[in-house]
Amino acid sequence: MHILQTVSVVQVVTESLKQSRMNAYEQQKRRLERETAQLLFEKKKAERGGSKRAEAAGRYQMEIDQRHEKLEMVEFQISQLKGLPLGTELKERDIQSIVEVKPGDRFYGKTGGTIVVKDSVIVEIRTEE
Repeated sequence: MHILQTVSVVQVVTESLKQSRMNAYEQQKRRLERETAQLLFEKKKAERGGSKRAEAAGRYQMEIDQRHEKLEMVEFQISQLKGLPLGTELKERDIQSIVEVKPGDRFYGKTGGTIVVKDSVIVEIRTEE
């Protein structure tokens, strides 16, 4: 019989991984800054309008505040990434694996294990039994 089991995928931090993640964070940061600038422009335009426009300005401000929170999070992630030593293992995600079980196998305590990836190449598969 086959069952599904959860397996963790971890990335080994390398210079290329740090650089690609840094590029992604910088791109996300630029996008959020552009969105914030556009929302500020729309808010100022709405404030010049009547009472219905003032209500819209409040909604724009909420969106601006959300973008600022996301920007702070991205900046925190950038600072954490800069301080991360090479060789560290980062949990990337969990995936499902098909495992064969048969009568007599120990069911409890059997976990899926871990797949270790370095520069997009699987370097190790750790099974935990």
